[in-house]
Amino acid sequence: MRVFVASLATETNTFAPLYVDRSAFEDAFYSPPGTHPATPTLCSAPVVAARARAAAEGLTLIEGTASWAEPAGLVSREGYESLRDEILGQLAAALPVDVVLFGLHGAMVAHGYEDCEGDLLARARAVAGARCVIGAELDMHCHLTPEMVRAADVLVAFKEFPHTDFLARAEDLVDLCLRAARGQVRPVTRVFDCRAMSGFMTSREPGRGFVDRMLALEGKEGILSVSVAHGFQAGDVPEVGTKVLVIADGEHNAGRAAALAERLGNEILSWGRAGAGPRHYRPDEAIAAALAIAGGPVVMADRWDSPGGGVAGDNPMMIEALRAHPDVPAAVGALWDPVAVALCRAAGAGARIPLRFCGKAAPTSGRPVDAEVTVRAVTADLVIPFEQSLVSLGPAAAITLGSLDIVLASKRAQTFSPPAFTGLGIDLAAKKIVVVKSSNHFFAAFRPVAAEILYLDTGGPYPYDPRRVTYRRARRPLWPLDPHPWADMDRAAGGQA
Repeated sequence: MRVFVASLATETNTFAPLYVDRSAFEDAFYSPPGTHPATPTLCSAPVVAARARAAAEGLTLIEGTASWAEPAGLVSREGYESLRDEILGQLAAALPVDVVLFGLHGAMVAHGYEDCEGDLLARARAVAGARCVIGAELDMHCHLTPEMVRAADVLVAFKEFPHTDFLARAEDLVDLCLRAARGQVRPVTRVFDCRAMSGFMTSREPGRGFVDRMLALEGKEGILSVSVAHGFQAGDVPEVGTKVLVIADGEHNAGRAAALAERLGNEILSWGRAGAGPRHYRPDEAIAAALAIAGGPVVMADRWDSPGGGVAGDNPMMIEALRAHPDVPAAVGALWDPVAVALCRAAGAGARIPLRFCGKAAPTSGRPVDAEVTVRAVTADLVIPFEQSLVSLGPAAAITLGSLDIVLASKRAQTFSPPAFTGLGIDLAAKKIVVVKSSNHFFAAFRPVAAEILYLDTGGPYPYDPRRVTYRRARRPLWPLDPHPWADMDRAAGGQA
């Protein structure tokens, strides 16, 4: 059996003034055929999973390019088309193939393309032919479009937020596609559109129990796979919003798949206006709450200025809030400021220098901080783990302002794990407050060292409240932009899986 695998991914915040060209992919992660590392990245796990199955079963595996750009604004037409055509050319050269596997995100938007993944999958189908099994792994924060569903036989999304399961879901994808190619199953897909932006975390209830039940449903009564596409509310595209996708074995189970998708979708909707998310604290509220908690560190997530949401990650609001509490030992990081990092590295560890840092990328970045700082540590490349992958924050520096330590990085990426601080000599156990630039992906790695975890409301720039931004392309009606057309948003939870 001949299997082709490739990956092309980024997450596009259409409201962000941070633009992406091909060099952004090459700078973040670019692996031509045969050069992908042994460990997976967030959206290239199908490469690693396919390698393992090929080695175990004697499959012929042809690897195409794998590339990823950090979440940001629109991708240039040339950047997307050049990488797309590179992969499609590799696929054409590999023919004939029985299975095509992609690691995608599902929320890439380029100039001229509102649905990059749908475009890529449709073109791959035209190249590989109708009999080839085509499958893709998607980030759960994808826009699940009709074009993706039409072009692919199998779509599998991450289930966990934080994304701790990207390799496990890639293994599910590979297994299901191989079974389909061997005629052991006949995947049939049904989708329920919630007509709402209804994302949730799986590090807390009700999301935790919901996903556990989803997992338990798979492999029973003709159900092969269950995915929830939460959607990415920073993407102003027609298909933004939450959808449930269920794959059944054979047309005779299609009705069961449709009914299950609708039942799960309505359960998500039943959480309603009360929501499934945690409380979000304004900066002063968060600091007061942390000081009332015994022990430390209290980890605070600056969710709405997280690079994972496609924004700069350089807003210093929490730095300014903590400077008003000079007696509180704290740390903040990692913030994006390559110019400040270069100045700190030139000055060297131990230097005392005047520095203007952060608050530079966009009007939503706030105001820069001007201060006399001590350069605590510098490094040529700050590499931190995220589950099975390694993420580079590039050249980085730690600076100190009294009892406040700040990590500055040259590359935009979320603060996935404690080595973002400890790699520069910052002892988190000695801190009362630690602020991370992350939505929720920090949770698994920071939870073991945190006295408590709080989520911040710093007011943006990610569109934290969809009602406060203007959507021009989203299909309507769509809750919370409009009253929901079907569900009573205040009813008690029902339709348990």
